[in-house]
Amino acid sequence: MTAEPDEVLDCLGQRCPLPVIALARRLPALPVGAVLRVLADDPAAAVDIPAWCRMRDQEFLGTSGTAHHVRRRQ
Repeated sequence: MTAEPDEVLDCLGQRCPLPVIALARRLPALPVGAVLRVLADDPAAAVDIPAWCRMRDQEFLGTSGTAHHVRRRQ
């Protein structure tokens, strides 16, 4: 499932863990319930972003191509 994002974070061309680091820095600045679309084309992002969400109790909404959607829970 994907949702319309409140913000887009462009991490295209960056190798992991840089997209996850950028996500971890940006998400706390957004209001609870906001959706952040992380654009990341490193194949590791498809594993690392959902794993980060599980560890940080954030909601991973899914991936569509290079777009990974995260909803801030807390």
